Amino acid sequence: MVVVPLSNYANESEPAPRAVEAETMNWVELAAAGTLIAGGLLLLAGHRRSGTVAAASGAALALLDQQETLSSWWHTLPSYIDDVQRLLGQVQGTVDDIAAQRQKLRRILAK
Repeated sequence: MVVVPLSNYANESEPAPRAVEAETMNWVELAAAGTLIAGGLLLLAGHRRSGTVAAASGAALALLDQQETLSSWWHTLPSYIDDVQRLLGQVQGTVDDIAAQRQKLRRILAK
Protein backbone atom coordinates (compact mmCIF):
# COMPACT_ATOMS: atom_id res chain seq x y z
CA MET A 1 0.00 0.00 0.00
CA VAL A 2 1.30 3.42 -0.96
CA VAL A 3 0.59 6.52 1.07
CA VAL A 4 0.51 9.76 -0.89
CA PRO A 5 0.71 12.92 1.22
CA LEU A 6 -1.76 15.58 0.22
CA SER A 7 -0.98 19.14 1.14
CA ASN A 8 -3.71 21.45 2.34
CA TYR A 9 -3.31 25.10 1.57
CA ALA A 10 -4.81 27.46 4.14
CA ASN A 11 -5.14 30.20 1.58
CA GLU A 12 -6.45 28.97 -1.75
CA SER A 13 -5.47 32.22 -3.48
CA GLU A 14 -1.77 31.36 -3.11
CA PRO A 15 -0.40 29.43 -6.06
CA ALA A 16 0.94 25.95 -5.54
CA PRO A 17 4.76 25.67 -5.24
CA ARG A 18 5.01 23.99 -8.65
CA ALA A 19 3.17 26.87 -10.32
CA VAL A 20 5.53 29.41 -8.73
CA GLU A 21 8.51 27.35 -9.83
CA ALA A 22 7.27 27.33 -13.41
CA GLU A 23 6.79 31.10 -13.42
CA THR A 24 10.32 31.84 -12.18
CA MET A 25 12.18 29.67 -14.70
CA ASN A 26 15.60 31.14 -15.31
CA TRP A 27 15.84 31.50 -19.08
CA VAL A 28 19.47 32.63 -19.00
CA GLU A 29 20.51 29.38 -17.28
CA LEU A 30 18.48 27.38 -19.76
CA ALA A 31 20.02 29.21 -22.74
CA ALA A 32 23.54 28.83 -21.31
CA ALA A 33 23.08 25.10 -20.73
CA GLY A 34 21.59 24.55 -24.16
CA THR A 35 24.34 26.51 -25.87
CA LEU A 36 27.06 24.66 -23.96
CA ILE A 37 25.51 21.31 -24.87
CA ALA A 38 25.15 22.33 -28.50
CA GLY A 39 28.77 23.50 -28.56
CA GLY A 40 29.94 20.22 -27.08
CA LEU A 41 27.97 18.22 -29.60
CA LEU A 42 29.33 20.31 -32.47
CA LEU A 43 32.86 19.76 -31.21
CA LEU A 44 32.25 16.01 -30.97
CA ALA A 45 30.82 16.03 -34.49
CA GLY A 46 34.03 17.59 -35.80
CA HIS A 47 32.76 21.13 -36.40
CA ARG A 48 35.56 22.81 -34.49
CA ARG A 49 34.96 26.44 -35.39
CA SER A 50 31.19 26.51 -34.84
CA GLY A 51 31.50 24.31 -31.75
CA THR A 52 34.05 26.66 -30.22
CA VAL A 53 31.87 29.69 -30.94
CA ALA A 54 28.81 28.00 -29.44
CA ALA A 55 30.73 26.83 -26.36
CA ALA A 56 32.20 30.31 -25.84
CA SER A 57 28.72 31.83 -26.15
CA GLY A 58 27.35 29.38 -23.61
CA ALA A 59 30.20 30.08 -21.23
CA ALA A 60 29.61 33.83 -21.58
CA LEU A 61 25.90 33.36 -20.81
CA ALA A 62 26.75 31.20 -17.79
CA LEU A 63 29.17 33.83 -16.50
CA LEU A 64 26.57 36.53 -17.08
CA ASP A 65 24.14 34.58 -14.93
CA GLN A 66 26.69 33.92 -12.18
CA GLN A 67 28.12 37.40 -11.66
CA GLU A 68 28.33 37.11 -7.86
CA THR A 69 30.29 33.86 -8.04
CA LEU A 70 32.61 35.27 -10.68
CA SER A 71 33.19 38.37 -8.56
CA SER A 72 34.08 36.30 -5.49
CA TRP A 73 36.48 34.17 -7.57
CA TRP A 74 38.03 37.31 -9.00
CA HIS A 75 38.72 38.65 -5.49
CA THR A 76 40.20 35.38 -4.18
CA LEU A 77 42.34 34.68 -7.25
CA PRO A 78 45.32 36.86 -6.16
CA SER A 79 45.74 34.87 -2.94
CA TYR A 80 45.79 31.62 -4.92
CA ILE A 81 48.36 33.08 -7.31
CA ASP A 82 50.53 34.11 -4.34
CA ASP A 83 50.29 30.58 -2.92
CA VAL A 84 51.29 29.05 -6.27
CA GLN A 85 54.21 31.47 -6.61
CA ARG A 86 55.41 30.57 -3.10
CA LEU A 87 55.13 26.86 -3.91
CA LEU A 88 57.04 27.33 -7.18
CA GLY A 89 59.75 29.21 -5.28
CA GLN A 90 60.08 26.29 -2.88
CA VAL A 91 60.28 23.83 -5.77
CA GLN A 92 62.93 25.97 -7.47
CA GLY A 93 64.95 26.06 -4.25
CA THR A 94 64.73 22.28 -3.94
CA VAL A 95 65.80 21.80 -7.57
CA ASP A 96 68.76 24.12 -7.02
CA ASP A 97 69.76 22.16 -3.90
CA ILE A 98 69.57 18.88 -5.81
CA ALA A 99 71.66 20.33 -8.65
CA ALA A 100 74.30 21.49 -6.15
CA GLN A 101 74.37 18.06 -4.51
CA ARG A 102 74.70 16.43 -7.94
CA GLN A 103 77.68 18.63 -8.80
CA LYS A 104 79.26 17.87 -5.44
CA LEU A 105 78.74 14.12 -5.95
CA ARG A 106 80.25 14.28 -9.45
CA ARG A 107 83.34 16.04 -8.10
CA ILE A 108 83.74 13.42 -5.36
CA LEU A 109 83.28 10.49 -7.76
CA ALA A 110 85.59 12.00 -10.38
CA LYS A 111 88.58 11.89 -7.98
